[in-house]
Order: sequence, then C-alpha cells, then structure tokens
Amino acid sequence: MTVALAKWTLEEYHRMVESGVLDDRNVELIRGEIVELPSEGKPHAYAVSESGEYLARLLGDDAKIRYGNPITLPNGSEPQPDIAVVQRLGREYLGHHPYPENACWLIEYSNTSLSKDLNLKSQVYAEASISEYWIVNLATQELIVFRNPQNDQYLSQASYTDGQIKPLSFPEISVDIQAIINRL
Repeated sequence: MTVALAKWTLEEYHRMVESGVLDDRNVELIRGEIVELPSEGKPHAYAVSESGEYLARLLGDDAKIRYGNPITLPNGSEPQPDIAVVQRLGREYLGHHPYPENACWLIEYSNTSLSKDLNLKSQVYAEASISEYWIVNLATQELIVFRNPQNDQYLSQASYTDGQIKPLSFPEISVDIQAIINRL
C-alpha cells in the first residue's frame, strides 16, 4: 500500500510558521514536504560561524551573509542553508526571504546530512538555478563545489582540500578553502 503524503504550498507553510505551530520544530520545506533538520553538533556550529565571519570580512559590503535562514525557491521549497551569500537588499528582506536570483551561492556543512545534501539538496538547488552550491564534508575535510545547474542537476562538480577558489558571483575574489573547511 502506498501512503500519500500531504504536500504544502509555500503560503500554507508560511501560515504554519506565523501561527507558531512549528515553533518547537527545526524544519524546512523541500518540494512541498516539511522535513526535520538534524541537530547541529559543536564542529558544525563552529565551522559555520568561523567561515561565515571569514566570508563577511572578505566580501564586505558586496554581499550579505545569512546563517541558517530560509531562502524561497519556486519548486515549493524553503530550505535553510547553513550559509547563504546573498545580495544586499536591506529592508526588502522584511517582505520576503531571498529568492534564487538574490543568491550568490549557498553552503551546507555536512556530517550526518551528507547524503541529503549531496542528493536531494543539490537537486532542489539546481532546479531553482542556484548557480553555485558548496558542501563542506566535515568527516573528510573537503569542499565539494557544484556549478552550472541544468534541470535538477549540476553539470560541474569538483572537490578541494586546499588552495583558493573564485566564486562565480565574485570572480575578482579568492576564497581560501582552508578558511571554509575550518580544518578541525
């Protein structure tokens, strides 16, 4: 017997969030399904905080760094990437979360969520045409970079453990991979 799942629209999900029904739950909306987020461990929280501060210093006023906040995607998703590097739109974000066209790139730090981040999240971000998506594998201390979205996949994937990388949105800036990985 197949069990049908209830799918939620972005509007219904927003109403649930605003009503407080999800206050005690750490969740995100993925393709209309409410998905529980895993608890963050200390290495995860440390790496996100340190690399976010590094990116904020590096990018200055050129971009806004958002930590674990939602982005709204047209595929019925509102994920909460660990770090979202987005356009600075100031008070406009009072009315909406960043959309794909506002995202410079997204970063997920993975320990227990690696399979989900490599598969489901990369598909959801590619579907939304997020031009660049990074995963930091905390277990292997490597940075996995996805670029060139087409349909529900990225055509380019590369792994790094050191060196520098130039984000597509800021080709004049070199990001130190060690600062992103936060080698533990």
